[in-house]
Amino acid sequence: MALRTKNKVSTNFNMASMTDIVFLLLIFFVITSTLISPNALKLLLPKSSSKTLTKQTVSISISKELDYYVNLQKVTFETIEPELQKQLAGEIEPGIILHAEKSVPIEEVVKVMDIANRNKYKMVLATSPK
Repeated sequence: MALRTKNKVSTNFNMASMTDIVFLLLIFFVITSTLISPNALKLLLPKSSSKTLTKQTVSISISKELDYYVNLQKVTFETIEPELQKQLAGEIEPGIILHAEKSVPIEEVVKVMDIANRNKYKMVLATSPK
C-alpha cells in the first residue's frame, strides 16, 4: 500500500519581497542624502604622513589660554585681520595654516576661519601625528 501526500512542497524562491526591500532602502538613502547641508565649511585636514602641497605663508596659533599668535608674534583677536592683510598684501594665492590646541572651543577656531573666509584666504587646519 503506497501512501502519497496530496501537498507538494514548492521549491521556488520569490524575489519580489527582496526587490521591494532594496527599492525602499534606495529611496531612503536618496532622501536622506539630500538633507546634508552643502554649505558646510570645507576644511583640508592633512594627514600626519603627508605634506601640504601649497606653501602656507602665515601661521596662526591659538593656545589653550586663548592667546593668539601670528607667526609666533602674540596679537589680540581684534588685530588678527589687519595683521593678516599686512602680511599677505602681495601674495597671489595667500595661504594660512591654523594651529589650535584641542582644548580650544570650536567657536574660537570658527572666528579665525571667518576672517580667512571674508578675505578669500585659503586655510589649512593643522593636525598632529597619531
